[in-house]
Amino acid sequence: MLAASLRRLFFWQTMGYAVVSLWLVAVLNWQAWWLLAAWLLLPLLIVLVWTAKLTLRSRPSGEGGWVWWRAIFGESWAIYRLLMWGMPWVRRQGQTLLGLGQSQRVPVLLIHGYCCNHGVWRDMASRLQALGHTVLAINLEPLFCSIDEFAPQVEQALAQLRTQTGQARVALVGHSMGGLVVRAWMRAYGDAQVAVAVSLGSPHQGTQITPHVKLPNARQMVWASDWLQDLQTQETPERRALLRIALTEQDAIVFPQTAQTLPGVDAQVFRGIGHLQLCTDARVFAWVAAQLPSPEQP
Repeated sequence: MLAASLRRLFFWQTMGYAVVSLWLVAVLNWQAWWLLAAWLLLPLLIVLVWTAKLTLRSRPSGEGGWVWWRAIFGESWAIYRLLMWGMPWVRRQGQTLLGLGQSQRVPVLLIHGYCCNHGVWRDMASRLQALGHTVLAINLEPLFCSIDEFAPQVEQALAQLRTQTGQARVALVGHSMGGLVVRAWMRAYGDAQVAVAVSLGSPHQGTQITPHVKLPNARQMVWASDWLQDLQTQETPERRALLRIALTEQDAIVFPQTAQTLPGVDAQVFRGIGHLQLCTDARVFAWVAAQLPSPEQP
């Protein structure tokens, strides 16, 4: 659903720009190569301005420095690349990537965040596959429903992975809202199938970016929402032991950034990257790979 909407937007933007460009070439004698460059770079400039505005707004008072601007530029490129060339062109549902090599490493289910699709995992999925993990990245639909309604989709995907690999346990990796979807699924179905549950930039305590939202899943993610509090109180220490949390101090979507932890779970903090970069950054990938059990581990 999201991919189709993005493709339509891409098409009409391109058609509109083409009409304007033809007029500029025919009437004002502008150079076609310059217009082509502008077609590629203008969306990136818009994303850069939008990302800078969000990032500087979410920055804690008194904090500054190049690390924030490094995150702005890196996050802008990640958004542009995934929004223009990644998410619009994916299949409706992800295809299972069978692990390369002989070792039977733990299979991995990748779960995207709010207003995204499995296209955000393009880099992560291929890297995990190269390490020998069988990988499945799913689409959560419909886009705007209660987070609890995504749990059956996760259960179905896990059953598919277990059938395809013959393994009893699966690792789950969720970005942003995807980390909450993992926890909601465990509340509904238990954690017997879980080898490890990794969350990247998830609003475990909520976010202050949109305090007056109306949509069901967005409402559940506002700062200190009742839904988040209920989810937290229903988790046992044993379930918490399965969780791994990573966050970035320069997150412009989920903030306050360093508050996104849970009692009893240490957080891995990355600096100088943005919210969506948690799906693409090489340092994050290395950390995620280190959290996954090796073939020798039970």
